[in-house]
Formats: sequence, C-alpha cells, structure tokens
Amino acid sequence: MYLRISNSQIVLKSDIIGIFDMDNTTVSRQGRHFLPDAEKAGGIVYSADELPKSYVVTESGGKTTVYLSSLSSKVLINRAKTSELLS
Repeated sequence: MYLRISNSQIVLKSDIIGIFDMDNTTVSRQGRHFLPDAEKAGGIVYSADELPKSYVVTESGGKTTVYLSSLSSKVLINRAKTSELLS
C-alpha cells in the first residue's frame, strides 16, 4: 500500500519509519538538528511548494529519506489508518 503525502508524492507505507509534526518536533535540540543534518546528507525531498507542516521519514535499501509535506501529521496518520481499513 501507498500513502499520498502531497498532490504529487506517494510513499510506500512499509518504508515509513514515522510521521512527525513540524512544530512539535523542532522544539527539542535533537529535533532542531535532525532536518538540517538530513538536508546535508541529501536525504530531504520537498513534496510541496507550501510551508511544510509535517515530515515523513522513510527507509528503503538502507537509505533514509525525509519527505516534507504541507499536510498536517494528523491528516497523514488518518490517511494511513483509512487505507489500512480499505485493504
């Protein structure tokens, strides 16, 4: 199954490590360093032109990728749960 995280981006649900709220996770020291470190490593994908509200961390083939999404983490989590019910 796939999860649509923006109008133009989908990710494989089995690759998802976590879905995180941008405001809540960037408050801590570790959270503030996570996204810049991922960007330096080339692991950030911008899924929308709008201000990101959440990010989805995936791992596939040993590579970690962070997808920034303009959708809230609550919307993404509800989409993931709903698609589980449909399968």
